[in-house]
Parts: sequence; C-alpha cells; structure tokens
Amino acid sequence: MRAIRTASAALLITAAVAVSAPTASADDGTTPNVTSFGFSVTPRTVAPGGTVTLTTEGCEVPSVTVTSGIFDTVTLTEGRPGTATVDLDAKAGAEYEIAFDCKGERGTTTLTVAHGTTPPAPVTPVAPHTPPAPRKGVKAGFGSSTGSDALGTAELAAGAVLIAAALGVAVTLTRRGRTGGRP
Repeated sequence: MRAIRTASAALLITAAVAVSAPTASADDGTTPNVTSFGFSVTPRTVAPGGTVTLTTEGCEVPSVTVTSGIFDTVTLTEGRPGTATVDLDAKAGAEYEIAFDCKGERGTTTLTVAHGTTPPAPVTPVAPHTPPAPRKGVKAGFGSSTGSDALGTAELAAGAVLIAAALGVAVTLTRRGRTGGRP
C-alpha cells in the first residue's frame, strides 16, 4: 500500500512541475528558431546585389528548399551549401525573412540589407564532402498546428484534468489505507 501512495505522490508532483514549467520561445528576434536540423545564412548583412551562402545540416532528405522575398528560391541538395544573389531593389536597412524547408519542417532566420551596393562576389566551387551522419532520436516538446510555442487552451485543460484525476486517486487510495481497505 505504501508503494501506491508513493507512486501517486510522485505522479502528482511530476504533473504539477510539468504543467507549471514555463515555455521558452525560440524566436526572440535575435536568434533563429529551433529545428531538428541546422541552417545558416552567411553573411548576415549584405548589400543589394550581394551574394549570400546558404547551408543546412542534419536534414534527412536529399534536398532543402530555401525561400525569401529578396532572392529566387534555392534548392540545396545532399547537404551541400548554395548561394543566392540578393535583388538589387532590396530595401537598404530592412530585415528579410529567410525560410528553410526540410521535409515540411520550417526554420527561419533574418538577413539584413546594408546601405550601398556591391558587385556580386565571385562564386567559388565547393568541394564535395561527406554529408554528416543523420541525427536520430526523439523530437520532444509542445507543438501545435499554428506553430506557436505557447500552450493552448486545450493543452492547459487536459493538464488540469490529469492533475485533478491524480489528486482524486491519491485521496481515494489514502483513505482506503487508513480504513484498512474498506471503502
């Protein structure tokens, strides 16, 4: 009987901690959002007409699509980096969103357009390399169809119901233990 009371108390404490834990927002405006694959844009600031290098790492599909409002869509294949030329009419001083799509999972970062124009950098061939070993493991965390990191009403209600049920079970089992097993 003591094991049941201990298990109930442990379940209750675990549920309370899980529901009360704050959720962290991955997109604070200064860093890219968190995904199961890595991605980057180099350099982070470029003049209109300049060239940026786009890279991804750890995506388990052969190609990643990169889109933005200031350059044409780029498809990165087999984990190799690619380049994009920023439109000449990009607004100086503005930040533009760059989206990386890996098998439906979307990661975004920003690119700042500098003042002035520079000629496009010469493209140097990239030596082939062995793609990194695929990452395996569990994808954990809260998710929703809206892409929000915050808990929704349904999740909060479900958590409250689970905590209430755990409390009810703990009270019932505690009373049975005091009365010698009689209801």
